[in-house]
Amino acid sequence: MTTIADSVPTSLDHRRGRTTVTVVDGSGTLIPHTDILLEQVRHAFGFGNIGFDLIDFANEHATTTDDAVAGSSVTTSDDNNAAFAQEWLSLFNMATLPFYWARFEPTPGHPDTARLLAAARWFKSHDVSVKGHPLLWHTLAPRWLMDVTETQAESAMRARIKREVEEFAGVIDHWDAINESVILPRFTAETNAVTRLAQSQGRVETVRLAFDTARAANPQARLVLNDFDLSPEYEHVISECLDAGIQIDAIGLQTHMHQGYRGEDEIWEILERFARFGLPLQMTETSLVSGDLMPAHIVDLNDFAPADWPSTAQGEARQAAEITRHYRNLFAHPSVESVTYWGLSDATAWLGAPSGLLRTNGSRKPAFDAIHDLIKSEWWHPAGVQRTDEAGRLRVQGFAGTYRMSHRGVSADFAVEAGHEKHLRVVLGA
Repeated sequence: MTTIADSVPTSLDHRRGRTTVTVVDGSGTLIPHTDILLEQVRHAFGFGNIGFDLIDFANEHATTTDDAVAGSSVTTSDDNNAAFAQEWLSLFNMATLPFYWARFEPTPGHPDTARLLAAARWFKSHDVSVKGHPLLWHTLAPRWLMDVTETQAESAMRARIKREVEEFAGVIDHWDAINESVILPRFTAETNAVTRLAQSQGRVETVRLAFDTARAANPQARLVLNDFDLSPEYEHVISECLDAGIQIDAIGLQTHMHQGYRGEDEIWEILERFARFGLPLQMTETSLVSGDLMPAHIVDLNDFAPADWPSTAQGEARQAAEITRHYRNLFAHPSVESVTYWGLSDATAWLGAPSGLLRTNGSRKPAFDAIHDLIKSEWWHPAGVQRTDEAGRLRVQGFAGTYRMSHRGVSADFAVEAGHEKHLRVVLGA
């Protein structure tokens, strides 16, 4: 019997590129017949995780060196945080930081800008791209918005979006513009001003508010429509927004799988449905548990709150196998540009679930090593020495990303782009 997974590409050619580099010295002279160390230093594909747990550490070490992150220049009391940071940086090149409005600005006019900006700069200093999540969301909308008129609340929403996008521009240029718009007009779990506005002005106009305000504040920003509802209703919302002229840069798809891995066929079918819009797909919130699964009858995942939810040896083996299958499936689909795993450690995992890649004591689960093997081994160009030809050329074929060539203590970076054959001239030396 043929399944959807049977059609999954196996060559991964859509993730690879070819670059011919002509190497010259600082005077422009070719460097022929010379051994050059070549290594990949970054993936173009976004392998992400939330950076929530590193905000305080990043603020304390905003000017730290890589050695300090590794733990050689920190106090003993900070060793655990430094080790956690090192584990994070060893896997991921994309961080999501929290901009939940009620927590970011619990008192009007007193936003948590300085702390989040320092954290974002710390990640960027470690060659990690940063995404803000989210600019507008009905959940965790500040209660004080309900104390003003709808018109005043709308003005506050616009001002909040404009402020964050402008003040973080150049550090964060990537945002979930609005979160979970499918359920927005009928959300009843808590009274909030965003749902009130959507009920009055309509869902599409509320989405437009978020996107257009952010776009005006930073025309270079990449703006994402993100949702957990992956039903045809989300497709309908996307169609409505695009028909209304809203510029969406990427579609965010959440895949929290506390009730079990959905399988390659189901995930591939979801990807195919949303790929039809011709926009990049971001797997914005992915998780798999390494303990007992949440019962299937639970509709709202927030309703499951066991007193204890431990990781188990059997569950960890299952998590490692499933996360490998899941990442292979996502990496194989040409429309997917990033996947963000939702949390590194069980110690602070969402809903208290054993969904992290590290145990509560900080030790690695098999799932951590499984992802590491994919990202930094199977999908990584091995470091090695290559020799330039008589014209000073190196021919590099590998996964899209940033590569570094080094010779006699001097190095230079260049890019390999997926699906392209490029010719570059790279200066190696002063």
